[in-house]
Amino acid sequence: MSFEEKSAWIMGVLAAATYAVYLAVVFGLAGTMPLTEVPYVAPLLWTVGASIGLSIVLHLVIRALSAKDAGMKDQRDKEIYRFGEYIGQSFLVVGAVAALLLAMAELDHFWIANVIYLAFVLSAILGSVAKVVAYRKGFQPW
Repeated sequence: MSFEEKSAWIMGVLAAATYAVYLAVVFGLAGTMPLTEVPYVAPLLWTVGASIGLSIVLHLVIRALSAKDAGMKDQRDKEIYRFGEYIGQSFLVVGAVAALLLAMAELDHFWIANVIYLAFVLSAILGSVAKVVAYRKGFQPW
């Protein structure tokens, strides 16, 4: 497995895992109060920070354990990376539109923030899945 494919796995798994932790914390607190009154900001910031920190550490570990050419990208790696990023960005656009609509409807900040966070998570997961599939099944640029 190439360094870039390992990187895609790390990003996808971390995005899903830290978001699951965030949901567990928020829904756990929601048992005692209405969902929109749950203090979501600190768990959101902690899970995003943990995801970033763990990503850095895991990338350093796989770089240290990989061959000397782990940081080298060939043309295929660059095209797969670009393809995955384009696919993942679609969820950011959908999330931005959804957040805009929620803001125009003057809904609570809880919903707006969570739609944006979900869009970032789905973008990371979808982009990672697209990259892994491209590495595993082959990649044909159009």
